[in-house]
Amino acid sequence: MPRPYIINALDIGSSSIKLLSVAKKPGEEEFEVLGQGQETSSGVRKGVVINVPGTSDIISSLADRVEQNYGQRISTVYSSIGGGHLSCISSHGLVSVSRADQKISNEDVERVLQAAQTFPLSSNKEIIEIFPKEFFVDGEAGIKEAAGMSGVRLEADILAVCGFSPYIKNLSQAILNSGLKVNALVPIPLASARAVLTPREKELGVCLLDIGAGTTSMIVFEEGALLQAAVFPVGSGHITNDLAICLKTDIDTAEKIKLEFGFCGTSFNSGKKSKKAEKIIKIDPASSIESSRVNVSEPLVFTKRALIDIIEARVLEIFSIVNKELKKISRQKLLPAGIVLTGGGAKLPGIKGLVKKEFGLPCRIGVPRIISAFQGDPSLSALCGLILEGVDSEEEERGSWGVVGGIKEKLKRIFKVFIP
Repeated sequence: MPRPYIINALDIGSSSIKLLSVAKKPGEEEFEVLGQGQETSSGVRKGVVINVPGTSDIISSLADRVEQNYGQRISTVYSSIGGGHLSCISSHGLVSVSRADQKISNEDVERVLQAAQTFPLSSNKEIIEIFPKEFFVDGEAGIKEAAGMSGVRLEADILAVCGFSPYIKNLSQAILNSGLKVNALVPIPLASARAVLTPREKELGVCLLDIGAGTTSMIVFEEGALLQAAVFPVGSGHITNDLAICLKTDIDTAEKIKLEFGFCGTSFNSGKKSKKAEKIIKIDPASSIESSRVNVSEPLVFTKRALIDIIEARVLEIFSIVNKELKKISRQKLLPAGIVLTGGGAKLPGIKGLVKKEFGLPCRIGVPRIISAFQGDPSLSALCGLILEGVDSEEEERGSWGVVGGIKEKLKRIFKVFIP
């Protein structure tokens, strides 16, 4: 019987660092959770590792805890990579078909993808991953898989996800210093999309928004192909900062207030003044009137409407940035599958209604479904996406035999964007 896959996923975020180890038997759908851990992030700002030793210590501590859970050493991880330094570059490649019978081989596909990567890139930038958008055979466009077809000229349009080399090095070094090896670095929006988007949504046209603490990641698919991906340096943690400033309280209390009383949307602002919106919330130091989870050193008084206005202003700023990005690729209000929200920020009550209003598109909350215990938590989407990426890689590695097999499996991985 084939041994099970052991996959370790590491999600390094601005507010928390998560580690998950699972086992999966080949041919089976179920995942067995071997161990998991989460700690408050240190040394990470807006999705970027700025303090390598501090981040490394947390990863090492998490690895030790998970190892104790199932009694085996963790040696490698699939890690997320985030931050506003990530960007997408479109490029085009062209080669002549090499075979005398003009049949396009896997090697020809490899060559045209390599040719498409020969675009100018500054010395401090590097390609993290490439995604073919479509192929052209003798000028005929819209081809998803060119291998096996006949022609004399093969072209390819690709989308390359690039990052700032020093930030990539910091992340890799933090993981290596903790005693772990990096199997792969996967951009957060790609990991989240892998976990929560359906093949039908990718075919129709969909935008996924992963609202984290320090950043918001965006990815757009249409006709099964990746159209755009971006990371913006603003997230739900900025809402907490706004509340701390406006309510004149500390960050921890502001976070608890956001979680306990937070709301965004239009239901409180519909012409007539809502009594619910004008409700005065008072939190006493000795015993919280509204919630036992919020404790303060001095009385704190605010109205529900004031809280909504503070939260909604920041959420609208995020949506405005995303709308501008959609406009760049001519997809504003033109994605039939709408917006899929995930990440910790997707838990904010009322956010679906605000999305529908601001984007003019349908909306749903995306949650991972591969592990039953995680199905209700959108903040674990990237972590579960990393697990799926790891399973794909393990299956490809075990299925690769010889050079020809290796090329076939590599191409299969490249085309996974077309076959979710």
